[in-house]
Amino acid sequence: MESKIEILSTVKVQSSADLYKIVDALNRTLKHQDLMFGLALDKEDQEKMVFTIYRT
Repeated sequence: MESKIEILSTVKVQSSADLYKIVDALNRTLKHQDLMFGLALDKEDQEKMVFTIYRT
């Protein structure tokens, strides 16, 4: 069975030490609604992070 992940939205935000806590809470709360959230350091600007919303 093939799993398709669709990117719904991506936004760059200022880096924050606690941002991962929000992403974790969103993933735990909304996983049953086929939503997944990601957070990554921006490769071009180390002071920014990329927040992405996916539909699974």
